[in-house]
Amino acid sequence: MQSLLIRQLGQQDYEPIWRQMQQFTDQRDASTQDEVWLVEHSPVFTLGMNGKPEHLLSPGDIPVIKIDRGGQVTYHGPGQLVAYLLIDIKRRKLGIRAMVEKIEQAIIELLADYQIEARGRRDAPGVYVGDSKIAALGLRVRRGCTYHGLALNVNMDLEPFQRINPCGHKGMQVTQTSELGGPSDIATIAPGLCNYLAQQLDYNGLEFVEQTN
Repeated sequence: MQSLLIRQLGQQDYEPIWRQMQQFTDQRDASTQDEVWLVEHSPVFTLGMNGKPEHLLSPGDIPVIKIDRGGQVTYHGPGQLVAYLLIDIKRRKLGIRAMVEKIEQAIIELLADYQIEARGRRDAPGVYVGDSKIAALGLRVRRGCTYHGLALNVNMDLEPFQRINPCGHKGMQVTQTSELGGPSDIATIAPGLCNYLAQQLDYNGLEFVEQTN
């Protein structure tokens, strides 16, 4: 199997990266290498295709963008590790449910390295520590390929999550690695996440590319 290309994008506004994901997916072909894009976003709420506006309680001055992934509303901001998975799941012979479970398992194994016991939930995709959500998950499949991905809370201001019903669940609590004895620095945790994703998805290695524009 080919290697997985990791692009490190730094901190970026949400919408330009979203549009680039769509463009990449539309233009790729059967030989295009799969990629993961690592990014931190400026503060933003994103509302999925079937997202209900009533889950936006009081967004205030944080912008709201309606987008084309599944799921309800979530928050992205500095200190959160976002990994966008540009994966040809048809080529890898993976269904979407299996893909979701592999992503969740990668996060669970990563957190176990820091003695953080986490789990997935069949009724609410994502990864949880106790009853608190530590990672959100949302994918779109187009032409047999995924885009969008996961958001892992590392060391961020969690207050904006109080302005929404996270992922459509009223009163859902959120947590992050820095509050649970894990890393407080994204650069520390990102390589491990990439390694576990590559293991779960059966790639034979990683290629890292740093890209700041």
